[in-house]
Amino acid sequence: QAQLVESGGGLVQAGGSLRLSCAASGRTFSRYAMGWFRQAPGKEREFVAAIQLIGSTYYADYADPMEGRFTITRDNAKNTVYLAMTSLKPEDTAVYYCAAGGAYRDYAKPPGGPDYWGQGTQVTVSS
Repeated sequence: QAQLVESGGGLVQAGGSLRLSCAASGRTFSRYAMGWFRQAPGKEREFVAAIQLIGSTYYADYADPMEGRFTITRDNAKNTVYLAMTSLKPEDTAVYYCAAGGAYRDYAKPPGGPDYWGQGTQVTVSS
């Protein structure tokens, strides 16, 4: 059974940066998508970003509010995906969940997308 473990969350001031990591174990996702979702208090979980290696090219997709501020990368040798977040805003405060499996284009189209989920890491942005 696959397991996803997130790290790197924390408290940061508005305008600051954080880098989240998610290490997968139990199976390899090198040819499948990995990505991030988030859920703010009182809101539904929403898509953040996804990435997949297809052929020899990495393809990434971002939710519009994150485009230009967040960057998703992955290291297939480590079975790990990262999310670099810059210019953070208080509205970015949420629990960030790692996800894996499926195709990256499906991550923004619920209920399609990932097959596996992490437990989440809290990101809090103070104003």
